Amino acid sequence: MILGHGDGYVGVEAYWIRHRAAGVNPSAEFPAAAPPRQASHSTCQNGRVFVSTKLCEAYHRYLGATRSDPRVEPFSPPHHEHVPMSDTAVSSPPTTDDFLQQADRWGAHNYAPLPVVISRAEGVWVWDIEGNRYLDCLSAYSAVNQGHCHPRIVETMRQQAGRCTLTSRAFQNDQMGPFLEKLCNLVGYDKALPMNTGAEAVETAIKTVRKWGYKVKGVAADAAEIIVCSDNFHGRTTTIIGFSTEDQYKDGFGPFTPGFKVVEYGDIEALAGAINDNTVGFLVEPIQGEGGVIVPPEGYLREAARLCADHRVAFIADEIQTGLGRTGRLLCSDWDKIRPDVLILGKALGGGVYPVSAVCADDEFMGVYEPGDHGSTFGGNPLGAAVAITALDVIVDEDLAGRSAELGDWFMNELRAIDSPHVAEVRGKGLLVGVVIADESGPAKAFCKALMKRSILAKETHEQVIRFAPPLVIDRETLEGVFPDISAVLRGEGVATS
Repeated sequence: MILGHGDGYVGVEAYWIRHRAAGVNPSAEFPAAAPPRQASHSTCQNGRVFVSTKLCEAYHRYLGATRSDPRVEPFSPPHHEHVPMSDTAVSSPPTTDDFLQQADRWGAHNYAPLPVVISRAEGVWVWDIEGNRYLDCLSAYSAVNQGHCHPRIVETMRQQAGRCTLTSRAFQNDQMGPFLEKLCNLVGYDKALPMNTGAEAVETAIKTVRKWGYKVKGVAADAAEIIVCSDNFHGRTTTIIGFSTEDQYKDGFGPFTPGFKVVEYGDIEALAGAINDNTVGFLVEPIQGEGGVIVPPEGYLREAARLCADHRVAFIADEIQTGLGRTGRLLCSDWDKIRPDVLILGKALGGGVYPVSAVCADDEFMGVYEPGDHGSTFGGNPLGAAVAITALDVIVDEDLAGRSAELGDWFMNELRAIDSPHVAEVRGKGLLVGVVIADESGPAKAFCKALMKRSILAKETHEQVIRFAPPLVIDRETLEGVFPDISAVLRGEGVATS
């Protein structure tokens, strides 16, 4: 038998249990050994016994063994690993390849992630299972604006999880009301409708403006139209992908929901030409993050908002990725000094620890709802609401929008100063930055892999764009520290050519 230590010792009680079950006297192998005295010193998970350090040190002293004894081997298995007891040596911890193969074997292949397996995160840093540290430059698609495992947010979650986590909307809870009040006061709307994921919030906004169109504007039944933009990304539901212009998102998932009209993003004349008497809404991302960090022409959003107001069309801003400080303002719409009729928020609203989303609008729009019109079992749940309250407080208290504006300006200026034939363009606002890789230099994914080798995690989008969007708690010293590696990769160093 081999004893091991690390996160805990393994094997002592298993040894006794195994031999006693087989009718063998354990002292035949270790005559001086005595059985463990208290089972409370150990835990059993998936058939493997983990024994406390104190118990095992006592056991080793009984044997005259120490941690330097050749019989002692390091062992740090994850708690979910299933390793049956046996008389052989303790198996090695699983590797990155083990986890990658496990996910490939048991998971649907709807993602192609970089080959890194993250096991721990804090602030702007993440660590893989081998202990290698990386700078996170994706922030879970802006869901982690406040940084990974922000202590205030985690503590709120811990406390609320010990009190009450879910009531459903059949009953009130003491967290939803305070959350909705804080959110509405912060962004300036009469009411909010809480949901969970971003896609749910987009669907809720669609239902809201359609019903508003029928009940308030007076559009004929089932004739309402919503205008959307080319290269949009609003989620993955069948309704939403139905008005996507990305062929892969739609392939094999039809038929799709009617009632949507697509115009070119940034083309104000196209928008004006698409509006008719049945138009109830214009759904737009202030910056198209998934589309490639596409920033519309100066004044486009202001003019679009004016057009919508003139024709009594609801201006719907999807700020799931761009909102809550990401672009250097609380809302990206603030750059153009516009107030959307309907505002969609998500991702960072949950502080990176829980899915929370919401649709915000005035009574003119929210007043169309009656009990039973719309719902969500988890929407507005006390755990998510409590988390969201603290998530919003962190954004305001730490001035994350101001930090994003300051560091984003510096970062983009530095990126634009890189002399590289591989960089076609640098664009964005705040710390939502897109570096466009020249077509002749190959796909951006090769550059992302080279960055990963230098301990920087970034993700390509739309083949040719590297998206840099670190948590907003990052400081300039950290960015300056990694910038030489970013610069080297963008100049082509270490980038594999196909």
